[in-house]
Amino acid sequence: MDVNKVLYISQEIEPYLPASPMATFGRNLPQGIQERGAEVRTFMPRYGAINERRNQLHEVIRLSGMNIIIDDTDHPLIIKVATLQPTRLQVYFIDNDDYFLRHSPGKLETVEDPEANDERTIFFVRGVVETVRKLRWEPSVVHCTGWITALTPLYLKHIYPDDPSFRSSKIVFSLFNDPFEGTFDSRAVEKLRAEGFSDELLASLLDGDGNVDYVKLNKIAIDYADALVVATPEVNPEVLEYAKASGKPLLEYPGEDIVGAYHEFYKTL
Repeated sequence: MDVNKVLYISQEIEPYLPASPMATFGRNLPQGIQERGAEVRTFMPRYGAINERRNQLHEVIRLSGMNIIIDDTDHPLIIKVATLQPTRLQVYFIDNDDYFLRHSPGKLETVEDPEANDERTIFFVRGVVETVRKLRWEPSVVHCTGWITALTPLYLKHIYPDDPSFRSSKIVFSLFNDPFEGTFDSRAVEKLRAEGFSDELLASLLDGDGNVDYVKLNKIAIDYADALVVATPEVNPEVLEYAKASGKPLLEYPGEDIVGAYHEFYKTL
């Protein structure tokens, strides 16, 4: 396939968050793919730890203003954008006062306020999708990294399968070593049912006690992604085994040359 437009949906991107394997990956891969000639856009949550003035974030009024309803409550969608210099890579931020704090120099909201992670994940994924639709952009590849992006393949395959922006997209999910403790809110599956998903579609989340944990969230991403990549030397063994058993195209950890390896992998999809 032609790798002409690539959408990156990332949990963390450097320098907006401190350097970490995921944040560095979230910057270097899109930057490298753009340098190889692809049109790239990338999205991340607008965490309270992000210094908007220093990083020159500004609101995109024409994209903001939509309300996303989750569990019968309206949540305004605010879109902000910044440009990574010197590459001029555009980074879009999904923002909302209910899920992302104004100022939070400490831990991320996903750690400080884990009770809201189910709704935070739904809001983030839906916010990205609706923004790309408003942009009338048609990515050939949608690459998701981090558990906060894990519901993206489910939404694209079963809520937006015929949408012009995504009907030709191949969805890639990164297997990353980014576990969280505990489980989502006990009503997480109920909220997803209200989004229009059947129990059959949510089977991976309903397995066992029905509580949504890190492994189950990765499994449902694997269920609906078109291809998978091992993004770190070590990932959860149960997740890796499930990925290999899926029979989907899988790029094993490529070492340091991620740009070249991923670019070639995209072409095979």
